[in-house]
Amino acid sequence: MQPNFRAYLIDRDANGKVAGGWHDMASDELDQGEVLIRVHYSSINYKDALAATGKGKIIRRFPCVGGIDLSGEVVESADPRFRAGDPVIATSFDIGVSHHGGYAEYARIPAKWVLPLPSGLDLLESMILGTAGFTAALAVVRMEANGLAPGNGPVVVSGATGGVGALAVDMLAGRGYHVVALTGKADEQARLAELGAAETLLRGDIDFAATRPLEAGRWAGAVDNVGGEILHWMLANMQQAGTVASIGNAASIELKTTVFPFILRGVSLLGVDSGYMGFPLRAEVWARLAGDLRPRHMHGMARIIDFDDLPAAFDGFIRGAARGRTVVRIGAPRP
Repeated sequence: MQPNFRAYLIDRDANGKVAGGWHDMASDELDQGEVLIRVHYSSINYKDALAATGKGKIIRRFPCVGGIDLSGEVVESADPRFRAGDPVIATSFDIGVSHHGGYAEYARIPAKWVLPLPSGLDLLESMILGTAGFTAALAVVRMEANGLAPGNGPVVVSGATGGVGALAVDMLAGRGYHVVALTGKADEQARLAELGAAETLLRGDIDFAATRPLEAGRWAGAVDNVGGEILHWMLANMQQAGTVASIGNAASIELKTTVFPFILRGVSLLGVDSGYMGFPLRAEVWARLAGDLRPRHMHGMARIIDFDDLPAAFDGFIRGAARGRTVVRIGAPRP
């Protein structure tokens, strides 16, 4: 049995208010699972910030240790596929939502959610990627399986300065695509160009409300992180047989569009569910993240914070001020 350890626990009071706080946790408080992991790193996703602050109805069971991502070292395992000392990662599924997650020095995880660290990545890099990187890569994999190729034409990425968006820009550019970054942040254009964006479009320069059912066919592919009228605009501007990956709803969960892009241009709208995508595809996508989809500027888009600084970091995500990826150093030794 491990000694008590520190965890960031999210709970709800008698009035229904949700808040997170530090908790001195015992190993027998951890959820059931075959693999006990000493957590080295976790990360902050928008979903984590919504959960920790109660701004979104994310947590399905209280109390719950937050953090939907984690990487670390196996301490003990009842599953023969994992042995003590193995480096592993675990992301998504019910982690940090209804199963104690990565914001703790130890985590006990069902073996079916655990993945051996792919060759070509270290534990820190796996959390720079995390669910955001997996989501972006899954979008690329699904779009290419539906016919997208660099020679088809440009690919537009919305929410391009966020974690998923920035990684998608980097991955697509690395694959040889002409990437157009769509953002509301004019001061980020130089950074987006460094990531590989060939062009930048500013949201303020586009009248999304005036979008007609079909517009000029501009995009061979689109990665949408925001939903709402931007997704409608993307669909209306797709080329014949274009492919759109719907990833997020940072702006809106609603989509008011017409059937014209689908029945007149053969556009494909692909839903990207990174949360419960199972194996073997999950392992295949992670292998590609360590290979041909490995972002070229991964370390440059990461901010690493200490575990102590976790609570103060959530507000930036809620305000839309976060950029790139935020990694939380939990049990990893300092370099």
